[in-house]
Amino acid sequence: MIVIDKDNIGQEVDYEAGCVFLVDKPLDWTSFDVVNKIRFALRSLYGRKKFKVGHNGTLDPLASGLLMIFVGKYTKLIPHEENHDKKYESIIKLGATTESLDREMEEIELKPYDHVDLQSIEEEAQKFLGESTQEIPAYSAAKINGRAMYKLARAGKEFKPKSKQVIIHTVDVKSYDAPFIGLDLLCGKGTYVRAFARDIGQKLNTSAYLYALRRTEISNYSVEKALTIDDICKSINKDN
Repeated sequence: MIVIDKDNIGQEVDYEAGCVFLVDKPLDWTSFDVVNKIRFALRSLYGRKKFKVGHNGTLDPLASGLLMIFVGKYTKLIPHEENHDKKYESIIKLGATTESLDREMEEIELKPYDHVDLQSIEEEAQKFLGESTQEIPAYSAAKINGRAMYKLARAGKEFKPKSKQVIIHTVDVKSYDAPFIGLDLLCGKGTYVRAFARDIGQKLNTSAYLYALRRTEISNYSVEKALTIDDICKSINKDN
């Protein structure tokens, strides 16, 4: 598989035959924004209205980090490249939550957290290791009767959120500077770190939400070698 990263950016590539770009997605961009930007550059290069571009794992707008962008014939590989483990650096805030379980919405459910210490966080975090059932955040793209849950939630519709089986391989608590927990998470496909933040808050007898998130690894690929969107588009445009 041809993977374009910091080590080989600028090499000649047959984008129609396919390749994968390692992208460091910035904050406030959707994963589709990244796909669309790269697709536009490729459409301009080839002078056509359509060009196949996709990714193998969405990152929320308020998260940054590694995206794998598949182009050309490599888009056919996406179904086979979606099951990789992923690693995240996260900051979780205790003592409040939000409806979206991240910083997109206003804080609600303010609760005390002065009883929480580093030891209790480490003990509860280890209880999440292995397979478990996770309730999917209401503000997510998961569908109920064909409609995305986030659309139902924004419309004020009442519904029971779906649940799914997830696996968490490692949880490494890096710091606790109340009310903020810093931890790294290695987990399987489809794990919602926002839901993990909510759930560990409940285990600690308080409320919590995901304050910041950065994806650092997908399988054996690291964000340290990932490219900026501008770097990729400049590399594509030099062929025009």
